[in-house]
Amino acid sequence: MKADINGISLAYGDRGKGLPLVLIHGFPLCRKMWRPQAEALDKAGCRVITPDLRGFGESGLTTDSVSMDTYADDIVALLDHLGLDQAVVGGMSMGGYVLMNLLERYPERVAAALFIVTKAGGDDVVGKVRRTALAEACRDQGSLPVAEAFRGLLFVPEILADNPDLVAEVFGWMRATDPRGAAAALIAMRERKDCIPLLAGFSQPALVIGAELDQAAPVEHSRIIAEALPDADLCIIHGGGHMVNLEQPQAFNQAILEFLAEL
Repeated sequence: MKADINGISLAYGDRGKGLPLVLIHGFPLCRKMWRPQAEALDKAGCRVITPDLRGFGESGLTTDSVSMDTYADDIVALLDHLGLDQAVVGGMSMGGYVLMNLLERYPERVAAALFIVTKAGGDDVVGKVRRTALAEACRDQGSLPVAEAFRGLLFVPEILADNPDLVAEVFGWMRATDPRGAAAALIAMRERKDCIPLLAGFSQPALVIGAELDQAAPVEHSRIIAEALPDADLCIIHGGGHMVNLEQPQAFNQAILEFLAEL
């Protein structure tokens, strides 16, 4: 499905009926990453909405400059398009940065929050330099440098060795990302604010999901978020990497379902 909002065509999935749950993908991915969750949560009685952020998947991009505000505004516009006053919102990695922006600027639209293998702090100097260099490589060479940089970070070694089809599928999603969208997102992430001081003010019920072997967002970042939030459960999935929702979908889905049952 597509919605014409905020000057772009925004692609999204909308599956099931019941409690609205918006799942925001990470970088440099797309809504296809939520396939195991859309199926399981639909069966459990949820309405699962999975947008492609602008510049990713099948969503358009109008300019080469975006921010976390831009992505968050798009999510709110999608909720408006769907006639939803509120939803449970989950964000994975970069999607978690968008979620924090929503919680700061549109708290009334978020019924509960899922922080999925993400960080609350901003980039340090080294991280900013790395993002800048990768954005420049993306503009010069296309999406391949980004896909290659992230392929080794997303999965635990066992998945890389034993499930080459899954790894190849995810690599294909990254490789297909619009280079302009990827470069813009890298700069948006570089410029995002440090949200750690804001966490104590986020009053919504929250679930923080970390993965024990995550290289991209090490598990201590999940603990920092959970400890700072006033109403949060922490779930660490043992043996999981950054793509824990695809590596261990049963454990991941069960954690979300148990949290939603408590709401």
